[in-house]
Amino acid sequence: MRVLFLTPWYPSERDAMAGLFVQKHVEAVRAQGVEVRVIHSQTLGDTWRQWKALQREGWMPDVVQLNVLQKQGVLALWIKRRYNIPYIIVEHWSGYLPQSGQFLRMPVLTRRFYARVAEKAEALLTVSMPLQQAMQACGIHAKQWGLIDNVVDDFFFQKNRNTPNTRKTLLHISCFDERAKNIRGLLLAVKMLAVQQQDFQLVLIGTGVDYAEVRAFSDSLHLPEGLLVWTGELPPREVAEWLRKADALVLSSRYETYGVVLAEAAAAGVPIVSTPVGIAEETADLIVPHEIAQNKSGRFAEFIESILWSTDCVAGKKQNTARFTAAAVGKKLKTIYDSCLHRDI
Repeated sequence: MRVLFLTPWYPSERDAMAGLFVQKHVEAVRAQGVEVRVIHSQTLGDTWRQWKALQREGWMPDVVQLNVLQKQGVLALWIKRRYNIPYIIVEHWSGYLPQSGQFLRMPVLTRRFYARVAEKAEALLTVSMPLQQAMQACGIHAKQWGLIDNVVDDFFFQKNRNTPNTRKTLLHISCFDERAKNIRGLLLAVKMLAVQQQDFQLVLIGTGVDYAEVRAFSDSLHLPEGLLVWTGELPPREVAEWLRKADALVLSSRYETYGVVLAEAAAAGVPIVSTPVGIAEETADLIVPHEIAQNKSGRFAEFIESILWSTDCVAGKKQNTARFTAAAVGKKLKTIYDSCLHRDI
């Protein structure tokens, strides 16, 4: 079987992390014996040039996977009409979520085109139920809806955790986009928590557009020395090592389409305190309402209490984390491709 991935996001020399989740889907599908080619482009012109190059090689897909319902949908729709080759959509984009609102700010004709591409797909898979619901609320309809997980690397699945016995370790892992991640709210909670106890540390892993601003904000809080640990961006194996010795993961996001860190923490057996974003409802041990984490309700103390609770956790929620493996995700996608081609499955 041959599958063509169309995606605006994919790791490159310019940005090794962009669209890493798409690359992991590619690798998972290849491990199932599927031949995959990837057209990674931001423009329709370049998308078309790469497609013509594949045709000159004599390569033709059996199925097309459109990753993110954007410009490349033109090619997916054209291939279906010209060659009767089916396509599916795997959606990751947060623009449909009400907290973002980006889709509804697009021109009407653009939104209608996206809706048209969605209607003609054999299946539309989202990475979480909240994303599916948001797309439906935006007027996107599909023949068949489904869910597909992002892939968690094998080394996150740890049978033996190594948690410290003295000082509790809380983790926050993000891309430091304050609008989405609400890191200031988390730091304010930590400041108030430090008044009650200081037998913990918050380790903040990652970097991003608002990293310097967040660091400056934390300095203004005058937190006790050693309470915060800033690691910067770490390779995945080092993140897995931090999870190995963590007592809890704390996620204060305003919105997530999926929340890969939630899946990674679940795979590692780490207790999770999270706002109700992405797959938190399925993975978190304790859900904190948005308005509490953002201190909009005057009940910020409840966020602090949830963090206090997390410092006493000894084990994460027991759940089926096998769904996050490359084998499980690849097999599910392969089954969907077979279904598109009306093969026996």
